Amino acid sequence: MNNMIKKILLGFLLMFWVSASYAEEVSKEQIRGLDEQVQEIKKDVLGISAELTQLEEKLLYPSNTQVSIFVSFEKGAKFRLDAVKLKIDGKDVTYHIYTFKELEALQSGGVQRLYTGNVRTGEHTLDVSLIDKSAGNSNEQQAASHKFTKSVEPKLIEISLAGSGSQRIVFKN
Repeated sequence: MNNMIKKILLGFLLMFWVSASYAEEVSKEQIRGLDEQVQEIKKDVLGISAELTQLEEKLLYPSNTQVSIFVSFEKGAKFRLDAVKLKIDGKDVTYHIYTFKELEALQSGGVQRLYTGNVRTGEHTLDVSLIDKSAGNSNEQQAASHKFTKSVEPKLIEISLAGSGSQRIVFKN
């Protein structure tokens, strides 16, 4: 009788072990399937997010009122730009303080979008103020104004910063 109970218990243990290992295999397969579904959903969400960002930009900045202002360094310009402040028609539109990495990117030929906004068609004035460090490590400020005409199409203005001299700020349309 004792021997028979041992056999029955052994049988139950074997059945339990087999069913547990089968459950592990099914779970691993299900997990792989779920992981693949999650990855597909992530791709879909990223795609939808990119489309929404484009639509948002088109709604916020329609092409007939859009103005974008970029900043770049002239080739070979080496100075330490601390900050740039922009005004359009006397109203502050942006102020940017530069990090070391941003300066490196600009000095190696990068272009940074400083501002994108809406203005009505017609004549406008862009005021730019720069704060930079001189060779003696003192702050220098320079300002310049640029008149531009906004028509129906988007307006792009590049502020190109030269290395030295009184005419450090150059506007390109």
